[in-house]
Amino acid sequence: MRTTYRRCAGRLTGSRQGFTLVEALVAVIIIGLGAAAIMLSAASNTRANDAGSKLTEAVLLAQELREWTLSLPFTDPDPGDQGNPPGPDGSDPQEFIDDLDDLMGVSYTPPRDGTGTAITGMPGWTQTISITWRDPDDLTATVTEGSSDIVHVKVTLTFQGHTELETGWIVAG
Repeated sequence: MRTTYRRCAGRLTGSRQGFTLVEALVAVIIIGLGAAAIMLSAASNTRANDAGSKLTEAVLLAQELREWTLSLPFTDPDPGDQGNPPGPDGSDPQEFIDDLDDLMGVSYTPPRDGTGTAITGMPGWTQTISITWRDPDDLTATVTEGSSDIVHVKVTLTFQGHTELETGWIVAG
């Protein structure tokens, strides 16, 4: 038995098999766009996870400092230092902390935990602490250092030079 084909406008008509070059090109473009979208989504998720991890670590470090500041006495327990103006009494960074105002303007790298001990397992992190005295009748108003028994502790947490968190709290003496 013989199959006959007819010519119609320069083409053979009959059953077709396979894809044309245009169809294959369209399929490759669609698959490529889908793969690119998946790769962009994965990269975006990785960045979001990294940012979330850094924020979680920064909050942990802020909580550690808060614990430390709340456990420190408000006034210097050393009778020899009680007449000194508020502020660190030693080296930079302040290593010996015996009262709250010793943390004024101090930065720690590596960061410190709730007892003031260096956390060596967190490289790249820096805790910067500033302390301002506040008016007891208006906690938003600052007053002269040492003139109030209320301070605002502000902590800036940076990772490799980029600020990840800035927070603060009130401590009353």
